[in-house]
Parts: sequence; C-alpha cells; structure tokens
Amino acid sequence: MNRTIPRLRAGAALIVALLLAVLAGATPPAAAAQTLTWTASDDITAYRSAPTTAVAGATTIVWENSAATGNTTGMPHTLTFDTSTDGYNHDVTVNILASPFDANNGRHQTTVTLTPGKYRYFCTIPGHSTMVGELTVTAGGGDPDTTAPTVTAQVSGSRDTQGAYLGSATVTVAASDTGSGVRAVEYQVDDTGWQAYTAPVVVSAAGDHAVQYRATDNAGNTSAAGSVSFRVAPAQQQDTTPPVVSGQVAGDRDSAGNYLGTATTTVTATDSGGSGVARIEYQLDGGAWTVYTAPVTVTAVGAHMLHYRATDNAGNTSAEQMAHFTIVTPPVPDTTPPVVGATVTGERAGNGDYLGTATVTVTATDAGTGVKSIEYRLDDGAWTAYTVPVAVAVLGAHTVRYRASDNAGNTAAEKSAAFTVAERGADSCPDSDTRDTVVIDGVDTRIRNTDTGNGCTINDLIAERAVYPTHAAFVRHVEAVTTTLVTAGKLTQRQAGTIVRAAAASNKGEPA
Repeated sequence: MNRTIPRLRAGAALIVALLLAVLAGATPPAAAAQTLTWTASDDITAYRSAPTTAVAGATTIVWENSAATGNTTGMPHTLTFDTSTDGYNHDVTVNILASPFDANNGRHQTTVTLTPGKYRYFCTIPGHSTMVGELTVTAGGGDPDTTAPTVTAQVSGSRDTQGAYLGSATVTVAASDTGSGVRAVEYQVDDTGWQAYTAPVVVSAAGDHAVQYRATDNAGNTSAAGSVSFRVAPAQQQDTTPPVVSGQVAGDRDSAGNYLGTATTTVTATDSGGSGVARIEYQLDGGAWTVYTAPVTVTAVGAHMLHYRATDNAGNTSAEQMAHFTIVTPPVPDTTPPVVGATVTGERAGNGDYLGTATVTVTATDAGTGVKSIEYRLDDGAWTAYTVPVAVAVLGAHTVRYRASDNAGNTAAEKSAAFTVAERGADSCPDSDTRDTVVIDGVDTRIRNTDTGNGCTINDLIAERAVYPTHAAFVRHVEAVTTTLVTAGKLTQRQAGTIVRAAAASNKGEPA
C-alpha cells in the first residue's frame, strides 16, 4: 500500500483548512451602514415616502419611481441633492433620473458618505413644480441608542356639536428621536394591519374608529403603540369646491415698476363650498411651503416669485397662484429744496428806478428730484404759478416774492426782489393806443382805456400786437398788467377779471 497518497491528502486538507482560516479572518468589503429610500408615485406635489433623519457614515440611497410605488403614468422623476444653497451640506452629489420604463424599472441606488448636518434635496418633474425636502444627519457613534422614538398623533377636521367629525377625520402623526433618528413611522386603522405612514391619514367611514401608531429609529428601537379614538358622522353637505385665493403686492415703486427696498404681499382666500378656509400656504423662490399667518415682507434685492394656495376644511386645495416682483435698492431721499433766484431788468434812471417797465425773471434748479413748480407774488397779490417773466409797468415801489418746490416736496425759503418803476415822460408811448375802451383781439370789454400815468394807456400795457411764444404766455402777461393796475387803483378787481377773460378767449399767442 502506498503511504504517500494519504500524506498528500492530509497536506491538501491542511492547506484548505489554512485557506479557510485566512478567509474567515479577512476583512470583508465595507458595506453601507444604513439604507435611505425615497419613493414617488403619480402625485406631482409630494413624495410617496422620504426619510427625514439619518446618521453619519456610508449610506445606500435608494430612489424608486416605479409601478410598484404607485407611478401608473410613466412620468419620469429626478432626485437631486442640492450643492449650492447656503446652510446645507454640499459634500454629496446625487442626480438620479428614474422612470418605470427604464432599464431598472424605476429603481436605482448609489452609495454615498453622509456627514453631520442638513442636506437639501429636490425632485424635478418635466412640466411641473419642484418637490423639496430636508435630511438631517446626526453624528452617530458613542453609546448605543437604546431609546425608542417619541411619537404623537393629532385628529383634525370639522366637528358637530357632539364632537363627531363631519364627513372625515384626519390623523396626523409626528415622531422624533434624539439618538439615531427616526427610520419609519407606522399606523393601523381599527386593527386592520400596520402600514407605513407617509402622509396624514384620512378616515371617512361613518362610525367609531381607533387609529394606532408607532415609530422605529435607525437603531431598531420601536416605541410603544399609541392610539387615538374618535367618531365620524356623515357629512351634512359635501364640499368639493376649492377656495379662491388671491395675492396683492404693495410697496413704493420706481418708474419701471420695481419695488424700492421692500415688497409686501398680502394673500387672501374665500371658500364658497361651505366648509371654510382651513389654511393658506406660500412658497418664496422655490423654498418650502409655509403656512401663511401674516403679510409676507421681502427685502432682498433682486427678482422674486411668490407662489400661494389655499385649502378648505373639506380638503380641497386651490390651484397654485403666483406673484412676481423685483426689489431694487431705494434711492437716497431728497431733502434739499431747490435753489431759487430772481433778476430784475429794464431801462433805469440815474437813481436806479426802472423807467416805464421792470421785468422780473425767476430761475430755480434742483440737483435731486428736479423742480416741480415756481410761484411768485406781486406786492399784496395772491401766489401765482410762474411760467414767464413778470412785467411790471405800474408806477411806484413794488416787491415780487418768489419760491420753488421740487418733486420730493421740499420748498425753498421765500425770497423777494424790491424795485421802483418811474415815469419815462410824456412820450413813453409815442404811438399810444387811444381807443376809448380796452379792446383785445377785436373783443370790446367796454372798460375805459385810461392813461396809466406815464403817457401809456391800458391797451398800450396789454400790448396785444407784441409777439408771445404761447397763448398761455399772453394771458399771464395780461394777468400781471391788470394785477399791478388794481394795486395802483387804476382798475377794480371786477374790471381786471373782465379783461383777463377777454385775453383768455382770444387767439393771441396761438400757433399760426
């Protein structure tokens, strides 16, 4: 018998045993410490399920948008982790397109390493709005988590006088965990079997009901089951009409329609279906939907979009509406009044008096919002809008007061110019108009055409044959002449009014 063969067999067995021992002691490939799953369905406004918490470390991310998760339309969805918004972690890149008809039948996964903090993610759907969410990651490590999550539930809905819920009752479950984070929340209605909680549970069957709930964390701890009991009564009238919601943006605006520094949007909603408005929500610049409780004030410079919607107590939600606006930095307020001045011109005597006529020209400038108006006041007359130089032909001492206002409402301090008009002599008006009455453009006012004291009649001072740039300039000239004649006692106020009306009815100064 050959003893060599048994020895070979024994040696081979020893080698196999050593190999098995080595393999048993080898370090296996690193595996992800946890799996986080997102799912989508036909709903274009919310995920079917999405995690809210996780622990730091290697993580398998599963993104499923398939027939199994409720997508019956074949609508593709893309799950993306935000890598630019301030306040979130940016160290994970996820951008997965999933469709029930792709090679993986809508189920995809990838492995990443999460770090403590918050991640913002969103789901884009062609032709629809974006669904946004947050994932909070805790540090992990340390002592093992042996504490179960805390879980609560609240029942809401319209109620009758006996406390029963009319038509339906909505049970909202909330869970929190200070250790490894909540992994799953479950519920069951009337002991019919536990199922995953992804959205508030609506119970509409008439009668008495009990909803149980519980939560499990990422360490495997499950809370004791809680329970809420209630009664649902048949709805008196079914409300199927959503609320009507509207928004109004207010604030100071520039000439281009931009809001200066601040824009405030007030959202209102009414419900004609009978159940009444339950809540109003808004979303600013693609952020999370927020319950509206007061007008929304935006101060950030730039373009903005504010979406809003309303839901009634029967669960009907209005179509989403939008207001868009742009905020710009407001200009520095103009608090400086215009700079105003006046010059008096005309032929002067040796003592400085003006011979026959003194003409007052008022000017104003404003480096801010610009000059809005200039006014003047001759002697004790009323304040009058200044449009053309003021000619004063009545003999005697005069004072012209003047001021200006800008478009910001600033008014310059009142200033004045004093002067004296003296008689030229008997030939001041050598070609004097000596008609018996004052006539303007062929209209006889029947007012006596008296000598004003310097050899010139009222018609001479009115000078209807002179050249005026506009009809308004001619009327202003007549107003100035008659005002000074009233002050000098040459005309009554009523006579002056008759002459001014005749000037206004004439065509003097009109374009040819």
